[in-house]
Amino acid sequence: MLIWAAITHNPAALYVAATAIIRLALAIVGIKLRVHGAEHIQTNRAAVYAFNHSSNVEPPVAFMALRRLFPRLRVMYKAELRKLPVLVWVFDAAGFVPVERQNRDQSLPAVDKAVDALRSGASFLIFPEGTRSRTGELLPFKKGGVVMALKAQVPIVPCVIEGTRNAMRKGSPVVHPVTVDVTICPPVETTGCMLSDRDNLIEAVRAPIAAKLAASRS
Repeated sequence: MLIWAAITHNPAALYVAATAIIRLALAIVGIKLRVHGAEHIQTNRAAVYAFNHSSNVEPPVAFMALRRLFPRLRVMYKAELRKLPVLVWVFDAAGFVPVERQNRDQSLPAVDKAVDALRSGASFLIFPEGTRSRTGELLPFKKGGVVMALKAQVPIVPCVIEGTRNAMRKGSPVVHPVTVDVTICPPVETTGCMLSDRDNLIEAVRAPIAAKLAASRS
């Protein structure tokens, strides 16, 4: 699939392969995925999809929840993953954008690259907490995802993943069979907003995710 994508300059084949591999992997470990609010997936325009993050199970689950957007879905991921063999070639071929969270000189060009992709019609999947929450409590959001949405003037869609902490517990490599729920919330519009509005937008995106997680715990 990598060779075909390189020859044709079309990453669609990679998404076909990824869908098959992730579905098989989830089936083998017994993880079932339920998506709620799929009507909020912006199939007719670019958007940034912001997910909470507390488990290693979440990236493939989030990716599959947004499969309606294939092959125009991109991922902003932590640059440390570029150490993984083969996978890094897939990321590059698919147009995914690495970001070094502690390196401002690298992170700003990474955001600009993502903005260009958004303006061309691609959507992005991000984890705005910047790292996994060890307790399951929602961490403060980084500004990069909101900034790139503002620059491209595209909506930010809050997304909530629940159930993954039961699938892969802290310190254990074992994956347990569970049902994972993904809720796609209504989009937060950025049209007409400026960079000075970023803090308010961060709160507007974070609030529905925090409220859904709190409601589930109560």
